[in-house]
Amino acid sequence: MPATLILPVENQVRELDAKLLLACVAAERGWSVVLGSRTFVNFAMPDLPRGVFVAKSMRSISKRTMGIIHDLGHRIVAWDEESLVRYSSPEYYAWRYSRDTFEFIDELFAWGPDDAAFFRSYEGYAGEPVHVTGNPRVDLLRPEVRGYFDRDVQALKARYGDFILVNTNFSFVNNFVPSLNLIERGSTPGQDRVSRTGRGMSLPFAAGMAAHQQAIYDHFRELMPKLASWFPGQRVVLRPHPSENHEVWRQVLAGCPQIEVVHEGNVVPWLLAAKVLLHNGCTTAVEATVLDTPAVSFMPVTSEVYDYHLPNGLSHQAHTPEAVHERLAAIMSGREGPLRGELRERLLARHLAATDGALACDRVLDALRVNGYALGPPGLPPARRWLRGWLASRYRTVKKRFNSLIPHHRNGAAYHAHRFPGVTAEALNERIARFGERLGRFASVRAEARSPHVFGIRDLGAATRVAADCAAAADPPGATRVAIEGVAP
Repeated sequence: MPATLILPVENQVRELDAKLLLACVAAERGWSVVLGSRTFVNFAMPDLPRGVFVAKSMRSISKRTMGIIHDLGHRIVAWDEESLVRYSSPEYYAWRYSRDTFEFIDELFAWGPDDAAFFRSYEGYAGEPVHVTGNPRVDLLRPEVRGYFDRDVQALKARYGDFILVNTNFSFVNNFVPSLNLIERGSTPGQDRVSRTGRGMSLPFAAGMAAHQQAIYDHFRELMPKLASWFPGQRVVLRPHPSENHEVWRQVLAGCPQIEVVHEGNVVPWLLAAKVLLHNGCTTAVEATVLDTPAVSFMPVTSEVYDYHLPNGLSHQAHTPEAVHERLAAIMSGREGPLRGELRERLLARHLAATDGALACDRVLDALRVNGYALGPPGLPPARRWLRGWLASRYRTVKKRFNSLIPHHRNGAAYHAHRFPGVTAEALNERIARFGERLGRFASVRAEARSPHVFGIRDLGAATRVAADCAAAADPPGATRVAIEGVAP
């Protein structure tokens, strides 16, 4: 049997294209790939062939899910989808990492050298191999791949002309599900508590972070109508964070017809089509830097502890609305462009691997191949452990399906549709063909529906290549597992 790679997607617009590219690379190498909504992939886990599950975080709230996946006989590898852009407080570890979840992880993949060092500095790190591969999202930014979005870029330019793109990052205070705001407000003073979103943070830190985010959020809401008066002939697109309540922004901007609130597709074509990005602390500023799109960070209040320094450091900084106006006007007129210089190059080299050379997707698959994961499915777990995982998975599925019927619940159908809109196998195959056109690969890779929101990806011509590939991948008996790019296990 071929090895199976399981790729769950939480936020479709952020993750799907990159993980689809990874799926294509894996299928080309003979893997059988399962790709789809994280919620529905988790529902399907007892029915999937044993394989390698790629987790996107190591939070304590994932302990139960990872335990189920492990009990069912799957191997778990992981990267931290959020750690490219993080605040500097040690509380990041308490929020994003957990000793309990690290126990289930066999391999770690890092965005760059800084991320790898951060993994290994965690007190709960127990020596899991760390591979500096870059993240598949970086592949989408590379010149040989970004043409995948050409048609989207042309459509956006035709629709909006030379537009200003505003990205927001306020899910801590403007969440689609109010109970997932960082602080759950009590009915009386002193009853506030940290929500599920911030589990692991101390209450004082979470309250401080929420207050900081709220202040920036309030300033952005005051700023947006001013953009309409400053640039009366210019279209402005506000693209909220995937987990934000977008309707709030539509209400704020109801009197500004030239400003449109839109959340469609991957952000890369939007960055390529826009004249400038306006943000505060958004990962998109790092992506904009790689794409040579100028970025301006509006920083009306600042904090050494709570700010996200990497994206702000790669942007022109403006601390007042007037400074924002000046920066945007200079960029829109062509008098200023993206930040250049030694600082930019040093930051990118430290934080992003795979901006050239082999794709991050190929590096991830190389690491899995070298360490034996491509040779076939993991061994059967003990029967009692498997049964425990099967029962826990079925119970969890029933519970979450019931919760999906409850309005405004975090497991609700509306929130799932907000983060993972419907996609068809035909649409995925069209995207695969676009990747193939750009890279000269994947001619016989196809997607097919397995169940609602879950797809199988396989290479129809891979069967004749699998045996030779596995033979080349196999290590001699007793060989030592190794890491990639000089990061020792």
